[in-house]
Amino acid sequence: MQSWVHFMKMTKKVLVGGVEVGGGTSVKIQSMTTTKTADVEKTTAQIHALENAGCEIVRVAIADENDACAVKDVVSKIHVPLVADIHFSPKLAVTAIENGANKVRINPGNIGGEKEIKFVADCVKAHNIPVRVGSNTGSIEKEFLQKYGKNEYSLVESALYNVSVLEKFGVRDIVISVKASDVALTKRAYTLLAQKTDYPLHLGVTEAGTTEAGIVKSAVGIGSLLLNGIGDTIRVSLTDDPVKEVDAAKLILRACGLDTAFVEVVSCPTCGRCAWESMRLAEKVTAFVKPYKKRLKIAVMGCVVNGPGEAKDADLGIAGGNGSCLLFKKGEPYKKVDASQAEEEFFKEIRVLLDE
Repeated sequence: MQSWVHFMKMTKKVLVGGVEVGGGTSVKIQSMTTTKTADVEKTTAQIHALENAGCEIVRVAIADENDACAVKDVVSKIHVPLVADIHFSPKLAVTAIENGANKVRINPGNIGGEKEIKFVADCVKAHNIPVRVGSNTGSIEKEFLQKYGKNEYSLVESALYNVSVLEKFGVRDIVISVKASDVALTKRAYTLLAQKTDYPLHLGVTEAGTTEAGIVKSAVGIGSLLLNGIGDTIRVSLTDDPVKEVDAAKLILRACGLDTAFVEVVSCPTCGRCAWESMRLAEKVTAFVKPYKKRLKIAVMGCVVNGPGEAKDADLGIAGGNGSCLLFKKGEPYKKVDASQAEEEFFKEIRVLLDE
């Protein structure tokens, strides 16, 4: 798979805890907990599940003082940087920072006036942490809506205005997002924003929906931007278990060539020529290789008409027909086995590859 890393737009680098964001580093996967942050046990349990899935930065909601104070206990029990998500209250932002948040997500437009923003900015500088400035279609200031309407120009101008307020008070470690639930608008907004700033960008399609629709919208929006070299961190927003957000994000990075440390399984959709259980085998192989961080390509093809040819670059492949299956390596026939023994023989060969 071709890597697109060298096409990525070079942005400034910021540190979120010990994790580098921007500056040509790898695109980082983020997610957000669904628990009440003050419930430290449930929150840390969910974060551990996200860590195990491959989440690199996690965000928690800070709705009240109990949540803000709980940050200290949560941070002490997890292994990834924690971002405190703050709205409306500069006091809660400062409390979360003082309790160990590695980054804060604020919308200066709803945190208060310049006095309140300076209050947060001074605390951010004192603790040397970055800020994500988030603009979305529900938080655009009236002056920009009146000037541009609800489009990419108002989204971007709103975000950059709020960045300028933080810069006025000496904050320089900033990550920006301009999210919409409309995929095309999201793409236009980030494309425009990337032309106007060198700050790292956090990508996402907000309020993308439940699992199936949310994954499709996120894949189209985030993927199209990444393939154009835009984006430093991503979050797939789903109305579901946040672990599924991380799984989907990893698949998006892999499809864009930005993650190659995995076993890729390619398989045909099958047709009337398929005379064996190739679909079931493809599902079993995909589940089996999921934990492995090794660059391999495995092909499960329905028939021999064009299976070996279409998967010629696969390290290992299988195709079936007439009661038997053909195993091949790099497109070349390797072994013929009875269809009833195909699964057992194929998994033997997969294990040999993984052990190597």
